[in-house]
Amino acid sequence: MITLKQIEEFIAVEPIAMVGVSRNPKKFGFAAFRELKEKGMDIIPVNPHAEVIHGAKTYPDLKSLPDSVQGLVIMTPKSQTAGVVREAREKGFKQIWIQQMSETKDALKELEGSGINYISGQCILMHFKPHGIHKFHGSLKKFFRNFPK
Repeated sequence: MITLKQIEEFIAVEPIAMVGVSRNPKKFGFAAFRELKEKGMDIIPVNPHAEVIHGAKTYPDLKSLPDSVQGLVIMTPKSQTAGVVREAREKGFKQIWIQQMSETKDALKELEGSGINYISGQCILMHFKPHGIHKFHGSLKKFFRNFPK
């Protein structure tokens, strides 16, 4: 069970990289990155097919990221998630957020017992300075007692 303390610990670290940032403004990976950046998160896009996304320097892979990057948000298709988790472990990440709908059993197995603070099954937009629909979703989760405690 994911706790609110785990989420707060993740959100407290910066900078944070995001794997799965799309170049296409109509895709969720782009919209989520843009929203987090506009809300003030120090977030770095990772995409092997772009040099700049939404005005931010983009890194082709996790190995290329500066050592100062402490957290990782994974928004990849499920087929890529476990591989990204393995790379993140090799790079030494201690804070990993697997966006809901990106998690897989294999990815979660990679993280169990690793000492890494990991969050899965949650939407980061609902927890980092939520507004609009994300705030509403959080309120519904609280009402139905599905919100992390």
